[in-house]
Amino acid sequence: MSQLVYLWYTMFTNYIYIGLVALVVLSSIMTVQQGSVAILTMFGKYRRILYPGLNFRIPLLEVVYRKVSIQNRSIELDFQAITQDQANVYFKAMLLYSVFDNREETLKNVAFKFVNDRDFMTALIRTIEGSIRGFVATKRQAEILALRKEIVESVKEGIDAVLESWGYHLIDLQLNDITFDEVITKSMAQVVASSNLKAAAENEGQALLITKTKAAEAEGNAIKISAEAEKIAAQLRGEGIALFRKEVAKGMSDAAIEMKEADLDSSFLLFSMWTEAIKNFAADGTGNVIFLDGSTDGMNKTLKEMMAMNQIQGNTTTTAKSVKKPTT
Repeated sequence: MSQLVYLWYTMFTNYIYIGLVALVVLSSIMTVQQGSVAILTMFGKYRRILYPGLNFRIPLLEVVYRKVSIQNRSIELDFQAITQDQANVYFKAMLLYSVFDNREETLKNVAFKFVNDRDFMTALIRTIEGSIRGFVATKRQAEILALRKEIVESVKEGIDAVLESWGYHLIDLQLNDITFDEVITKSMAQVVASSNLKAAAENEGQALLITKTKAAEAEGNAIKISAEAEKIAAQLRGEGIALFRKEVAKGMSDAAIEMKEADLDSSFLLFSMWTEAIKNFAADGTGNVIFLDGSTDGMNKTLKEMMAMNQIQGNTTTTAKSVKKPTT
């Protein structure tokens, strides 16, 4: 009986030893997920860093103080600032940051600079907000909307050194929304509307001026062209009439000379031309009535006048021929 108890005791003790060894071996194995590292301490003092993958540690002595994510992280900010002219400006921003690098010194700063991630986030947010508020306080309300890029550059320049000392790096800061008090927003909308109306009125006035100027120029050119054409037409009409009269006079003169040389009365020619003219008046004239003195005295008077005109034309022709006759 005693041997059986001893055997059972020995087996139980062996099982305990085997279990303890297995427990020690299992507790010494540790897996670190990709995108993070584990900070180990021994007796409260920094020991070493475990990187992603399968790792071994000293059981019960090496303790995981903190797991640090080395991935990019983001946070949204919503805060208020006051400009130099005492206008409230409301910002909505997105902050993107990460661990500066995976060097040991950097990871030690990340692990030990703050008690926990909550304290770090509070410090980070307050630092970003304070930097933006400090920049906005030096600018006027009307300048803020045009200074998005300058605000971001000022913030990054001001806090990069601080974040690096904490082991972090500011990747990007986006100011997604910048708004003002409702009264200021309405006032700005009115100013923009007024500016648009003024610009539209100026553009319309300029367009109208250009249109009227072009129309006046076109009308002036048309009048000028019409006047030139009328001038040329008048000259041509005058030349035509003068040429017609010259040819008529020449024909009458030649006919009178021929009749005189033939010993015929030239008054017959004049009377014939006069009656022909009356005929043409009646056929081609645009009037409705022609008044003629058809009495004997009227006919005699008309015939005498035509003979007097023929006499004057004959004297003029004779004088012209005598002038042209060469001297011997």
